[in-house]
Amino acid sequence: MSFTINHLLHINAPLDKVFKAITSIEELKLWYTTEVQGGSKINEIIEFKFGGVDFHTKVIELVPNEKIVMECVATSLPLVGQKVTYKLDQNDDKTRVRFSQDGFEALDDFYANMNFSASKYLESLRQYCQKGTSEAFGSAGYRS
Repeated sequence: MSFTINHLLHINAPLDKVFKAITSIEELKLWYTTEVQGGSKINEIIEFKFGGVDFHTKVIELVPNEKIVMECVATSLPLVGQKVTYKLDQNDDKTRVRFSQDGFEALDDFYANMNFSASKYLESLRQYCQKGTSEAFGSAGYRS
């Protein structure tokens, strides 16, 4: 059996702004982690670094202003093969974000930690898009 992390949030910002924040390498550095490199076009690799842990993800689906799906292709954690998906749409005057990360083998402490981290960075995304502030890993605003 496989388990999935799911989050739903609304951001009081235009859909295109939120999409750019989750797909632009330079903007990912402002709300997710300060150490990001690579490319965010289809079949390109995005490398995220959090201290001594890094994730290499391949963009496997990209629909402008709607969706990005990334598959983990390399990391020191048991995440290879997992897919992270952001789906966006308009809901009233806000951008609705549906986040998922699939492929967890158990509802254990690792799953719980990854679930907490996902929610923390999604709130950082919301603050970045709404107020221009964030808690990106490695930034002055980061809270450990």
